[in-house]
Amino acid sequence: MSEFPKSPLMGQMMNQPLLISSIIKHADRYYGSNEIVSRRVEGDIHRYTYRDCHKRSRQMANALASLGVKMGDRVATLAWNGYRHLELYYAISGSGAVMHTINPRLHPEQIAYIANHAEDQYLFFDLTFLPLVEAFAAHCKTVKGFIMMCDRDRMPAETKIPNLQCYEDLVASNSDQYEWPLFDENSASSLCYTSGTTGNPKGALYSHRSTVLHSYASAMPDALNVSARDSVLPVVPMFHVNAWGLPYSVPLTGAKMVFPGPALDGKSLFDLFEQEKVTFSAGVPTVWLGLLTYVGQNNLQFSSFKRTVIGGSACPPAMMKTFREKYNVEVVHAWGMTEMSPLGTTGTLQSHHLGLPPEQQTAVLEKQGHAIFGVDMKIVGDDGKELPWDGKTYGNLLVRGPWIISSYFKNEGGDVLEDGWFPTGDVATIDPDGYMQITDRSKDVIKSGGEWIGTIDLENIAMAHPLVQQAACIGVFHPKWDERPLLVVVKKPGAEVTKEELIQFYDGKIAKWWTPDDVTFVDALPIGATGKVLKNRIREQFKEYKLPTA
Repeated sequence: MSEFPKSPLMGQMMNQPLLISSIIKHADRYYGSNEIVSRRVEGDIHRYTYRDCHKRSRQMANALASLGVKMGDRVATLAWNGYRHLELYYAISGSGAVMHTINPRLHPEQIAYIANHAEDQYLFFDLTFLPLVEAFAAHCKTVKGFIMMCDRDRMPAETKIPNLQCYEDLVASNSDQYEWPLFDENSASSLCYTSGTTGNPKGALYSHRSTVLHSYASAMPDALNVSARDSVLPVVPMFHVNAWGLPYSVPLTGAKMVFPGPALDGKSLFDLFEQEKVTFSAGVPTVWLGLLTYVGQNNLQFSSFKRTVIGGSACPPAMMKTFREKYNVEVVHAWGMTEMSPLGTTGTLQSHHLGLPPEQQTAVLEKQGHAIFGVDMKIVGDDGKELPWDGKTYGNLLVRGPWIISSYFKNEGGDVLEDGWFPTGDVATIDPDGYMQITDRSKDVIKSGGEWIGTIDLENIAMAHPLVQQAACIGVFHPKWDERPLLVVVKKPGAEVTKEELIQFYDGKIAKWWTPDDVTFVDALPIGATGKVLKNRIREQFKEYKLPTA
């Protein structure tokens, strides 16, 4: 940490550290009877309160101490969104250890690499992942034991996993008499690995201070806008960037929390939304696509669902329009990264936008949004010089702030900052009002005849076609122009559409030279562990693709 000069006159406020344990203490003390509802891996619905959660978190903190877990030790989880996982969020970090969430959608070899790199001491996992843990457990060099998050009667009679223990046994055998320790708020609190970087996954190591500040900021009205009047269902997994901070910001505000467990299909989500009167949710576009398909096919309507935050990848405008116009659900476009804890911007209107025609308001809302307080951003050219905020000039997007990493865990990749700013790898514009719009990832931009073509606009237009389910656009080799756009399309079930019809669909919507040269149809697009379309896989699949010649 760099030292800043001190004023000759310092403030006379209490110096109370910003610690994650203070959030669950607050939820217990002031919202103790409010509900946490979980659809369990076992299939049933579990209900209890913030007071119950705090009690069991304290019992688990005592259990961790009995296992020899010390301050700074990494403790891993491999689990769905549920009440036990929430207890670990507070028990591990609150006791001074480091919560390391692992994405179970990764390959066993990747999981073993991450666990070894983090030097995890223990690993907690949902019973769903028993076969997965059996596949990599022997390769985890530092893990002293594995804890299965289930009741005693669900424990396997035989297993290859060394030192396997039962979660509920640990809770039951430990007292709830536990005082959360006080320590430096800059201490490490949680560790998330990102696959968005080159080479092996790299760790983003958050602090208690950064997490609490992020929780405050993300709950604000022009951010996630969470309040005690909400019933919140985080679709975004708790193993992905701490579920965008919702396990902290929801208890901080006292809102009801609803966990979907592993059932993320359209029917399961809709049923839980209706049963628990969910008002707000957050997730990536691929999950919402499944929900909207189910609701549309069954002519259903939401009775309580009023607001969703969509991020992780660009939300197609057609999806926003369907949510708003057909189901009266407000869509807030959000942007961030694992390296940013993750929230950076959200797309909401300001007062001077309210008198604009609806189509102009929509154009504002379709951008990735306005920086929330705590995040500063700028766009620069390849020469590093800052570019104007005119909504047209695009450049490399850089960010800085108190919940943005200064380096990766164990200094992997060396010094990642550029003159104190973190390079996001995104190409973007910023308009005069400060609204940022991603035009592409720098690695996905199509370079055609010395000019850049952003693929996100091309994908959004394709997905506005009524017969298109999903679309991805990549650059493929062209002998004259170096690269030209190829549109890869998944048609809606039972739909028939030709490439000529899709290419014609672009007429009048973009510059003529941006129009894809060709369209190819596939049964499915490759989806990564965080729900994003894997452009690198598509590029590899079509690297030998020959565009039609004029």
